[in-house]
Amino acid sequence: FPSNDAAQSDDEDKMQTQQTDSDGGRLKQKTTQLKKFLGKSVKRAKHLAEEYGERAVNKVKSVRDEVFHTDQDDPSSSDDEGMPYTRPVKFKAAHGFKGPYDFEQIKVVQDLSGEHMGAVWTMKFSHCGRLLASAGQDNVVRIWVLKNAFDYFNNMRMKYNTEGRVSPSPSQESLNSSKSDTDAGICSGVDEDPDDKNAPFRQRPFCKYKGHTADLLDLSWSKNYFLLSSSMDKTVRLWHISRRECLCCFQHIDFVTAIAFHPRDDRYFLSGSLDGKLRLWNIPDKKVALWNEVDGQTKLITAANFCQNGKYAVIGTYDGRCIFYDTEHLKYHTQIHVRSTRGRNRVGRKITGIEPLPGENKILVTSNDSRIRLYDLRDLSLSMKYKGYVNSSSQIKASFSHDFTYIVSGSEDKYVYIWSTYHDLSKFTSVRRDRNDFWEGIKAHNAVVTSAIFAPNPGLMVALETSEKQEAESKGEDSETSDTIPSGALKTDHTEVLLSADFTGAIKVFINKKKYVS
Repeated sequence: FPSNDAAQSDDEDKMQTQQTDSDGGRLKQKTTQLKKFLGKSVKRAKHLAEEYGERAVNKVKSVRDEVFHTDQDDPSSSDDEGMPYTRPVKFKAAHGFKGPYDFEQIKVVQDLSGEHMGAVWTMKFSHCGRLLASAGQDNVVRIWVLKNAFDYFNNMRMKYNTEGRVSPSPSQESLNSSKSDTDAGICSGVDEDPDDKNAPFRQRPFCKYKGHTADLLDLSWSKNYFLLSSSMDKTVRLWHISRRECLCCFQHIDFVTAIAFHPRDDRYFLSGSLDGKLRLWNIPDKKVALWNEVDGQTKLITAANFCQNGKYAVIGTYDGRCIFYDTEHLKYHTQIHVRSTRGRNRVGRKITGIEPLPGENKILVTSNDSRIRLYDLRDLSLSMKYKGYVNSSSQIKASFSHDFTYIVSGSEDKYVYIWSTYHDLSKFTSVRRDRNDFWEGIKAHNAVVTSAIFAPNPGLMVALETSEKQEAESKGEDSETSDTIPSGALKTDHTEVLLSADFTGAIKVFINKKKYVS
């Protein structure tokens, strides 16, 4: 299969040069003769092969990585993964998409790499947008705090620790470690690296939660800074930002792939597990309040969430079903089979993510057929299908930007993909108005991008420039509102903050300031 080596053309060139040195140029002559003989068709074939080969190789790699959890330090595990990606952000867009582009000018403002050992499987912002939790292969949950919010959370932590409550014994040493952590912060003021004013987060994690004994798969924040983490060690653990130790551990029978706090009552949370059971836990009682089991041959639950503000619990299964239960009694309500009507995606593939679109009565479903689908919950119809990214074996999930104008997703081809949710229908030349292939792609990683999310409150992270600029912005906004912005999707500001994480543990922070259309 020729494209295999074409995809690794860099290595091929290296090998060629080495051989040439040893063979005294004989090989070179042969290749030049061949090239003359075959002319341009070789180039074209090679280009195509590279394109498809890379896809194939990436697919194979990601499957292998998923099966073997390859060690990133092992040089044989991949061509250039593990090398930090130092080049500036590379931008690309869908083939037929001629712009204008929203993310062409995106910049990396911070690199939080070097903390996670191994892949980051999940990242979640707190509701207020001032804390970020990240977790994955190294069993540790890390909490990152915005520089301007450090004092607030640090005081919360110190207040708790000085109130004289005795915490369980194992946390004594961790309390000391938190002390040293805060001292460092006090010495250097809020900005620990004053040279980098653009970096929104403190460079060191605010705290690290240790306790899980296997990969972490999902995280969920409550509104008052409780955090749930679920793991392959078959447990869910509860933490609070002011405490160092685990507050509670909820035991399951199999891997816990998904968790979600109830949006209206955070005494309850939903957990989905590979044992096929969906459980609604009561946290104060430390008990399962309600549970239900998936029917069918493939019981594995691979995603879970609430929708319609907690009215329904939705789970995604390994065989591509989205099943809805009414939350009150956890009784079966309805289901969607996520698959295409024809073609190779007509068999349902693993659901990797479910995100509600509040206010619009829709949900966004990510699955392992490299598609993201937006369903209307009123009649379970498919509103839109997004494609362009690669997600054939990973647990990559798509999510919305803070004002729901964009969808973002990681991808197995090392890019971050972004689609606009609001469409100027004139752009859709095809008859089908329910397909969106107009993606924008950003490359800043050298490995599979396992997670990509927008910050829920970008205003906290972007220092406001001078008032003149703001005036210009407001003028720009006025002229824009009139024609291009749809009702219901009014953009409060023109800035997005994006985070992405990859298979090697690198985390990048991007800021995108959009150009104004006048």
